[in-house]
Amino acid sequence: MKKLDNKVAVITGGTSGMGLATAKRFVAEGAFVFIMGRRQHELDAAVKDIGSNVTGVRGDIAKLADLDRLYEIVKAQKGRVDIVFANAGFGEFVATDAMTEAHFNMTFDINVKGTLFTVQKALPLFSDGGSIILTGSIASIKGIPAFGVYCASKAAIRSFVRTWTLELKDRKIRANVISPGTIDTPILAPLPKQAIAQIVASIPMGRVGSADEIAKAAVFLASDDSSFVTGIELFVDGGTAQV
Repeated sequence: MKKLDNKVAVITGGTSGMGLATAKRFVAEGAFVFIMGRRQHELDAAVKDIGSNVTGVRGDIAKLADLDRLYEIVKAQKGRVDIVFANAGFGEFVATDAMTEAHFNMTFDINVKGTLFTVQKALPLFSDGGSIILTGSIASIKGIPAFGVYCASKAAIRSFVRTWTLELKDRKIRANVISPGTIDTPILAPLPKQAIAQIVASIPMGRVGSADEIAKAAVFLASDDSSFVTGIELFVDGGTAQV
């Protein structure tokens, strides 16, 4: 028996990187997956890459009407949700003295508002005993120059999970955060080799992580392997934030 047999999962930010890797893992473990992304050509490519047991829904988690449409499709096709992996996020480097209202609003609209309503709007469809997984970041506990708004947004993600652990306990819905360190995803592509080398030098394990290593952690938190795990922040960071 596979770890996620007959489960229905929703993954936002599911068209590339950690979200796509997790969608593949979930399907391999027996789940049906709904992935959401903003760009249709990337969504189509991801659906093709995953291959089966997947529906792609175009949308932006910062737009509540898009989330409503996502869950209307989920309800029509499957009638329930067992797992939500709220993975979509946004970040850009802006020093405090250069911050704008637009920068703040975009970061919090996607990372905080979008994540909150991705989960809230799933609750009417959520199976008792289900699993909520949020993508956090080592930035939730670290100060990173010119990344203050992003760091604050990921600290808010961590806070949500503490609240939901208590609010949803009667339904036995577990809520946890995966906080990646530096992961080899398309977001690293624009960085010069020297910058990546400096990052690697700061990682105790001496390398960046892979998207599939995040996916494996997500399978753990989505499955009964973590049946007594809720409210945690699971760092998948090669030790970066731990020592």
